[in-house]
Amino acid sequence: MQLFRFIKLLFKSKKETTTVDSMKKFLIVGLGNIGSTYDNTRHNIGFNILDELASKEAVTFESSKLGSITKFRFKGRTFVMLKPSTYMNLSGKSVKYWLTKEKIPLENLFVICDDINLPFGTIRVKAKGSDGGHNGLKDINTILQTTKYARFRFGVGSEFSKGRQSDYVLGKWGDEENKLLPERLEIASKLIKSFGTAGLNNTMNTFNGT
Repeated sequence: MQLFRFIKLLFKSKKETTTVDSMKKFLIVGLGNIGSTYDNTRHNIGFNILDELASKEAVTFESSKLGSITKFRFKGRTFVMLKPSTYMNLSGKSVKYWLTKEKIPLENLFVICDDINLPFGTIRVKAKGSDGGHNGLKDINTILQTTKYARFRFGVGSEFSKGRQSDYVLGKWGDEENKLLPERLEIASKLIKSFGTAGLNNTMNTFNGT
């Protein structure tokens, strides 16, 4: 009887530990397009932000299934950073695969993307929402069948004429933007760590509008 009770407690302890561990693990997804053609373009700001954070944490991305992956630990949390290799419009498949593989709950997903509806460098963190016309978010919403996940929109501005939106987001940063970008990337890196340690609400209160 005592042995049965011990085994039951042991399995319960393991289950609780797994649950706690999963709550301390976060999937940070930077949206973008693979290939040198798209390097340093506005649409690839998600990749840029993750590259900046990886550099600060002295970790390196490695090519894996459906994306490039790297991990680091900070204040007892594990941050899994993903740059999907499926191209922007098919990002959902990669996000779902890595959420499942790493056993990360949906509330610990954080997606980073560009936003033409915000002035350059503007930060907007939200707990949920529509795709806002962003094809990467649209595919993630479709594949995950929900819009209830945290996202970080980085403003890239809308300095383009009618019908030139695609050329604009797939274009390189301008000289003035390049001067300001390092400071914005620094803030973005801090924001991501805040999401994992201070929580979504505190992160929104601290960084939205900075």
